[in-house]
Amino acid sequence: MFESAELKHKLSDKQYDAAVPKLRETLLDAQFDLLEKKERSLLIIVGGVEGAGKGDTINLLSSWLDPRYLDIHALSAPSDEERARPEYYRHFRRLPPKGKIGVHFGSWHSMPIVNHAFKRTSRLEMDAALVRINQMERILADEGWIILKLWFHLSKDQQEKRLKKLSKDKQQSWRVTDSDWKLLDMYDRFAKVSARALRETSTDYAPWHIIPGADPNYRHITVGQAVLAALKPEKTVTKQKKTVAVLPSRPADGVHVLNGLDLTKKLTKKRYEAQLEELQSRLSLGLRDKKFQNRSLALVFEGSDAAGKGSAIRRITPAMDVRKYHITPVASPTQEERLYPYLWRFWKHVPKAGHVAIFDRSWYGRVLVERVEGFCSEADWMRGYTEINEFEEQMHERGTEVIKFWLATSPEEQMRRFKERAATGFKRYKITEEDWRNRKKWPEYEWAVNDMVDRTSTEHAPWTLVEAEDKRYARIKVLKTIVRRLENIL
Repeated sequence: MFESAELKHKLSDKQYDAAVPKLRETLLDAQFDLLEKKERSLLIIVGGVEGAGKGDTINLLSSWLDPRYLDIHALSAPSDEERARPEYYRHFRRLPPKGKIGVHFGSWHSMPIVNHAFKRTSRLEMDAALVRINQMERILADEGWIILKLWFHLSKDQQEKRLKKLSKDKQQSWRVTDSDWKLLDMYDRFAKVSARALRETSTDYAPWHIIPGADPNYRHITVGQAVLAALKPEKTVTKQKKTVAVLPSRPADGVHVLNGLDLTKKLTKKRYEAQLEELQSRLSLGLRDKKFQNRSLALVFEGSDAAGKGSAIRRITPAMDVRKYHITPVASPTQEERLYPYLWRFWKHVPKAGHVAIFDRSWYGRVLVERVEGFCSEADWMRGYTEINEFEEQMHERGTEVIKFWLATSPEEQMRRFKERAATGFKRYKITEEDWRNRKKWPEYEWAVNDMVDRTSTEHAPWTLVEAEDKRYARIKVLKTIVRRLENIL
């Protein structure tokens, strides 16, 4: 993979000086075109051999572009806060919004390479991490992010000469650390592991570009041209085919999961109060258990309008330390949130160890309201199932128990509650024109729920369907489910 980079690519000062003015001009034009349209974003991922000129090149690129619209992040070892959350949490937080350019020194590729090079992980574990990287980059590409991956390369001899030269220079010697010399000793091992990682993650939607690092002139122009090509891809004669989604097929008998619920289930007030107290006590004890300090909960509440999601949440929180939980009510995305990938606003709220995140509606809006109301394309909501499953799997792997509820009522009971809310002064805020409009699409929402449960009820994050016609019964079933799952992980 690194063969071409081993060659002595060079540009004379004359060639360099002749190329720079036009390159800078076209780069700025392309940057401001990106900013004006706000349809896409460019994420530049920088990796490679130490001493190959990564920092110098990006500093120069920053001077060629308008730095106000350039976000640069150096991703070293994760902080304690980041270690307490899923792997890609810190990467999502630093994504550039649409219209801007982001530069990440190191990214999701770094740890799999380093861990396998140091033999902390097996070949199988690294390969699994590379598969996830491809999934992650596919999601970003589908959402409109241009991914430009630059690998700066030096041969072993070139790297050794560069380190020796810097060490002898009094003004530059600080750049060389003991770690650099240790990595030089491991050069062959790192080259082998890196080459495999780059081969496995160089895709049509996010290919790697190998940048020979020996000659600064050649390196700078090559990177500038790569950035320009990413911002202004050459027009092709053949028209791209529009993505066609293969939609879920409906059961032949017309029966979906909600048909199987017994909505007549009820609980007397006396039994409800006794069970409520007992379950809140068990929940409180579980959350205060020392073992829970390395775990977390993500509680997801979905359901038809007026199904009692809010009242169920209010029976959970009295058992919790107010400093250790956060409720996120999910509405339509804001203008800022629309500038990022769909899941970005949810990554911000994933719980850290020892905490509980409660979502009053959630990321499932993509396959429910956005699907039914036509706010996104069929291709968008169809791939949403895979993206959601991947998101929840990452939370699970980092110790977050994802507990998901669908609260179900009949259309008749919903109408009764709507009328009650409209007639009660302090409940009127709970009913909106949108709620009335959604009722007209009840069958469409039922099929969307059926597909959602079928495609996203996984072993690590199964759906719990809650018969919510009787609010007392629903609240107790929710609490029982949370307590049982919590006690199982402890």
